[in-house]
Amino acid sequence: MKTDIEIAQEAVMLPIKEIAEKIGLQEDDIELYGKYKAKISNAYYDRIKDNEDGKLILVTAINPTPAGEGKTTVTVGLGEAFGQLNKKAVIALREPSLGPCFGIKGGAAGGGYAQVVPMEDLNLHFTGDFHAITSANNLLAAMLDNSIQQGNELNIDPNQVVWKRCVDINDRVLRNIVVGLGRKVDGVVREDHFVITVASEIMAILCLATDYADLKDRLGKIIVAYTYDGKPVTAKDIKAVGSMAVLLKDAMKPNLIQTLEHTPALVHGGPFANIAHGCNSVKATKTALKMADYVITEAGFGADLGAEKFLDIKCRKAGLKPDCVVLVATVRALKYNGGVAKENLSEENIEALKKGIVNLEKHIENLQQFGVPVVVTLNQFITDTEAEYEFVKNFCKERDCAFALAEVWEKGGKGGIELAQKVIETIETKPSHYAPLYPDDMAIKQKIETVAKKIYGADHVTYSPEAEKAITNIEKLGYADYPVCMAKTQYSLSDDKNKLGRPTGFTINIREVYISAGAGFIVAITGSIMTMPGLSKKPAAFGIDLTDDGQIQGLF
Repeated sequence: MKTDIEIAQEAVMLPIKEIAEKIGLQEDDIELYGKYKAKISNAYYDRIKDNEDGKLILVTAINPTPAGEGKTTVTVGLGEAFGQLNKKAVIALREPSLGPCFGIKGGAAGGGYAQVVPMEDLNLHFTGDFHAITSANNLLAAMLDNSIQQGNELNIDPNQVVWKRCVDINDRVLRNIVVGLGRKVDGVVREDHFVITVASEIMAILCLATDYADLKDRLGKIIVAYTYDGKPVTAKDIKAVGSMAVLLKDAMKPNLIQTLEHTPALVHGGPFANIAHGCNSVKATKTALKMADYVITEAGFGADLGAEKFLDIKCRKAGLKPDCVVLVATVRALKYNGGVAKENLSEENIEALKKGIVNLEKHIENLQQFGVPVVVTLNQFITDTEAEYEFVKNFCKERDCAFALAEVWEKGGKGGIELAQKVIETIETKPSHYAPLYPDDMAIKQKIETVAKKIYGADHVTYSPEAEKAITNIEKLGYADYPVCMAKTQYSLSDDKNKLGRPTGFTINIREVYISAGAGFIVAITGSIMTMPGLSKKPAAFGIDLTDDGQIQGLF
């Protein structure tokens, strides 16, 4: 079997103008970034905003394992399958980060014959959106430090600067640094920090803003520091809003590319789901809903993270109503949750499947709490057996879930027809009664504990003294009605990555809490989760190379 990058490099892509025409975009509606990439103009959305919305389908997954799940692969393959059925469908995805691409996870363009292309462009610099976000973030940091240096008229306490710099690379040594060393003219000496770009509040703001006015309003609300007497200082106070908005002007426009089967794909924004809210931009999703009958989108990592944030934050903030959720698993991943070592996952093992399927069970229960119908799909591996498929199918049937096998990695859209038909049938026969998990007016601690207990399955929640103090301050500042964005390991339902399956009897510890006032949510950091990942001993970067004739190798 060819590698993902070999399949992508051999693909015959259509000029993006032709893809645009398929969904009613005219030449003036797109801004070309070469032959196969384009941005969609603001004027286009204004023209179609009164169209009836299509059906919104969310693709999520069980907790990720080393065995692989293939959530993006299924998302892309499902979109291609709708095309095979002559349905007007658009895929709406996040943009990949350079961090995992050169780290351990790899890229995020799908796999096999269910990929979006140009794959290399998407996984690397793409249309420059992440660079714009990084620049806007660091411009604000520079203007903040300059305000302190140039007389400190805003009375900023250097020990209470909360705005962090960012870079889109895993670089652990930048987590905690000291800036301003040197001469007096080099700035005020203070402790500083970096986060990865996908954890920046600017990323969240870009993905939640609806237009330029909303963007600027959100940017202005960012809290960057506190004064000596504890009052918040915002980006508007620093006078950085206009300059940041200028840097983000083009990044606000959704990107249009295609799948291997020429299904249109809007790929825009990319917050991580373990340390941020894990969804593509509201603007891309809303645009897709106006141009297609079916929109297939995804949320990052497992359903306890990405899907919860999609349903509790993005849908709440944007007024979206999902019609169906597709929950992705693999037989291999379920057996891994059942205690089977990675090297033995190719062997049929119904007993391990019975033990590990409790992870799938919990995610089904979680999604049903939101009132949205669920379709479970198994992303097929060649070593899976019919007995294993039958066991999972019956398990889902007993829990009022539709089930379909996905063979999209090997067969592209044709391998997803069964799943697409099951999704259509579910949408037509089971109306969605979507509602978020908790109301806006619930207390901050209650919101945190609702997610921890109802979604993760925790018995108790504890708070560090710093988190307790932060919650009190956030309530005092008037932000208590914001939803919570939980930063948690993706590998477990708990905050301990080693607890697989469906752990019980555990406590979630809230280490840190802070307000993302521009994004409009409260971040609660659990366990040992980091907002700046590090590289492994043998990162993927070791195997990536450029040939003498300019061919990229090892990206996937």
